Amino acid sequence: MTQDASEIGRIYLDANATTRPFPEVIETVAHHLRNSYANPGSRHAEGRQARRVLEESRETIATLLGAEPGEVILTSGGTEASNMALFGFASGTPGTIGLTAGEHPATTESCATLVQKGWSLHNFEVDQDGLLVESQFSSLPVDDLKLATVILAHNETGVVQNLMPLSRLCNQHNVPLHVDAVQAVGKIPVHFRELGATSLALGAHKVHGPRGIGALLLKDGAKLAPIQFGGHQEAGRRPGTEMVALAAGMARALQLCCEEMESRSAKLKTLRDRLEAGLRDTCEPVVINGPAEERLPNTLNISFPGADGEALLVAFDLEGIACSLGSTCASGSAEPAPVLVAMGRGEDVYNSAVRFSLHDALTEADINEAVVRIARVVKRNRDLST
Repeated sequence: MTQDASEIGRIYLDANATTRPFPEVIETVAHHLRNSYANPGSRHAEGRQARRVLEESRETIATLLGAEPGEVILTSGGTEASNMALFGFASGTPGTIGLTAGEHPATTESCATLVQKGWSLHNFEVDQDGLLVESQFSSLPVDDLKLATVILAHNETGVVQNLMPLSRLCNQHNVPLHVDAVQAVGKIPVHFRELGATSLALGAHKVHGPRGIGALLLKDGAKLAPIQFGGHQEAGRRPGTEMVALAAGMARALQLCCEEMESRSAKLKTLRDRLEAGLRDTCEPVVINGPAEERLPNTLNISFPGADGEALLVAFDLEGIACSLGSTCASGSAEPAPVLVAMGRGEDVYNSAVRFSLHDALTEADINEAVVRIARVVKRNRDLST
């Protein structure tokens, strides 16, 4: 007899949407909510204590990500960080923005607003694996290119880009390059200086940190027009009283992820590959959307041709499997995922694509059980479709 999902527990496979904070992070945030509660801008002992915690957190974040403390601007998350960069860099005369098809909505919706203000868009070409075609950068017309923005590790497919060719081009022509590294930070090595980017966005809740905190790394000397007003905080770029406890929590989460990155990545890749192999064996035909190697160790975007993605998502939830059709920020959209269209996937593939994203609290037993439940749902869905 098949057990009910409630009897055997739910299996969370949606870590790219958000993660459960580490216990150490929860303790860090709680400690500083109690003890570092003062306004870090206040000129008294309590304020100075809060300022010390804030600046120590900023220094930790900078060190872990290959930046200088003065290059770390604290924000409410990755979305605000990307908005700040794109609108800040695009404050002058309109020109062309280069980006890939399938960027996160924080980027695409910002760019759509800039188009209304006279900017134009140029989509960088990707191959069938979703990787940037490097040869395009040797002949890319750059006369009107005034800004480039690329997602380092894709939130839906997990594809990790080699940004060096684009970075070199942008640096040669003094074009600001913004990198959305929200999914990459804490999962793969990210070094701001080595990327050669002008700015980089990150968010804490993707790496077992608290929600409501993120950062924009901004290269020293880069000019960025402010888009918010009302205070001097963050060198005048992001006004508002700084969130000391959340900053400390983000620094602690990044510290834990970076210190244990090699072992965590190895475990996640093993579990991801086990899930992929199990679904290949039990759910054929399947299509894996993303290359085997240039992919986040925790991410599997897989299509089940002959099934319907929306129906699958509902049925997976009823079977105790938490997953996503793609970007949670874009859920509810009936449009196909632009990244899959750009990769040349057909309708039967992009309409049946599901993203499973893992975390290292999962076990082999969880993955084995997930394969059983997923296969059962896919078979039932296909039977109903025929």
